[in-house]
Amino acid sequence: MDIRSAQLFLHLASSLNYSKTAEQLYVSPSTLTRIVQRLEDEVGVALLTRDKRSVRLTPAGSRFAQFAKQYLENWHQLLIDLSQNSGALQGEIRLFCTVTASYSHLPTILDKFRVLCPRAEIKLTTGDAAAALEKVKNDEADIALAVYPPNLPLNIAFASIAKLPLQLIAPVIHCKVNDLLNEPVIDWNKIPLIVPEHGPARSRLDAWLKQQNITPNIVAKVEGHEAMVSMVALGTGIAIAPDPVVQHSPVRDRVRVLALDYQFTPFDLGICMQSKRLHEPLIRAFWQVASGGAALQQ
Repeated sequence: MDIRSAQLFLHLASSLNYSKTAEQLYVSPSTLTRIVQRLEDEVGVALLTRDKRSVRLTPAGSRFAQFAKQYLENWHQLLIDLSQNSGALQGEIRLFCTVTASYSHLPTILDKFRVLCPRAEIKLTTGDAAAALEKVKNDEADIALAVYPPNLPLNIAFASIAKLPLQLIAPVIHCKVNDLLNEPVIDWNKIPLIVPEHGPARSRLDAWLKQQNITPNIVAKVEGHEAMVSMVALGTGIAIAPDPVVQHSPVRDRVRVLALDYQFTPFDLGICMQSKRLHEPLIRAFWQVASGGAALQQ
């Protein structure tokens, strides 16, 4: 059994879907079928049972999956052990994160990584948090700082590094927004609302609106939490934003946090990458520094 075959079988053992594994690990379904058949020939027993409706692991397949997982873990660790002189590791790592994360969480990671791999080159791109996973999936970034999504793709590895509280913020300046917020009974249906285009912040905001039976008065849709905070500071409306974005914003003194009888589910911030790249020494070194031993989610 080679490394690639072990990776493919382990993914298939998790997905139990030939088409999904083939798509996410970039092989044809026929190639995947041949690899499984070759593994079964090597061990002399059936590892999977398959019919038109389902794929299932046999008892032998379950044991083989455990072996494959340990085999890959040992292989990854061997690569690290053989590169004990980590300073010799060199190459480029393409990182993606939000502007806020680039100075709230990334500096600490890079400081440690520079000590370990001083010859590595970092190429940093910043953008909307909602785009982070797509950047990794489309191979536009090697590693991204991202919020854990409702459905993590099977071919993406994720390690949590921080919890980020979310707040509903309003402007400080005198404006129509505050006139409405200062009413004895707030009519939330009339409050101008700035919303994210999409992503985890939007889903959390929508959950609050639904619970409160609010028909939102949306005045702007914005990509990027930093831009949303700026629009709130200008008096455009209220918005939801992660606490680090508010605290690091140059206009933080021009916004205020609204007190609610509701708590938004915090963001689970972490690092993510394609699982198949965890064996690459330079990528693996960065991953270990950044995750700090955090539990791997796949």
